[in-house]
Amino acid sequence: MAELSLEQVTEQYYDVLREIGNIGAGNAMTALSQMLQCKVDMKVPQVKLLEFSEVGALMGGEEQIMVGVFLGVEGDITGSMMFLVEQKSAKHLINKIMMGMATEGEAFTEMELSAMQEVGNIITGAYLNSLSTLTNLCIVPTPPALTVDMAGAILSVPAIEFGIFGDKILLIQSQFFDEVEIDGYFILIPDVDSYAKILSSLGMSV
Repeated sequence: MAELSLEQVTEQYYDVLREIGNIGAGNAMTALSQMLQCKVDMKVPQVKLLEFSEVGALMGGEEQIMVGVFLGVEGDITGSMMFLVEQKSAKHLINKIMMGMATEGEAFTEMELSAMQEVGNIITGAYLNSLSTLTNLCIVPTPPALTVDMAGAILSVPAIEFGIFGDKILLIQSQFFDEVEIDGYFILIPDVDSYAKILSSLGMSV
């Protein structure tokens, strides 16, 4: 198989990611509404091709404190995925889940982090399920890891691990809201061979 660069598959892959983004975000919002026991609305996700260095700026700067859920992807495709949300937005979600019992301030207790990890599980699971349904590929997530850190530090993990495949990533930005608008960032980073498998499974020439 010929070596692929992300730029070569971007045009076709954009449409695929938009569809994955719409279905995945819709599924995630439905699950989140049930979890929070209130209606959660969302705007149409934006799909962007960005340098790693640009992602931090999009999130409010590399020093912006984010809550990130990071997991590996195995099965027919391999790679990693992340879901990131700004610290205050994460606290809002946790407070809703815990019926207003979240602690004051920006720090998180173990119970609050556990609740946020469950939110991350639901959202990343919804995206992976939509990708699997569209492609008929077996996609298995590894156990998630949750971290609270500056955006730049969180993003350095996949940048280091997958930097050999190029310095650009495809990002789905979803805005969802009940009484508070929240920006969620979903990043899917398949390895190079997996890009070809995804496109091939959708009948696209590589």
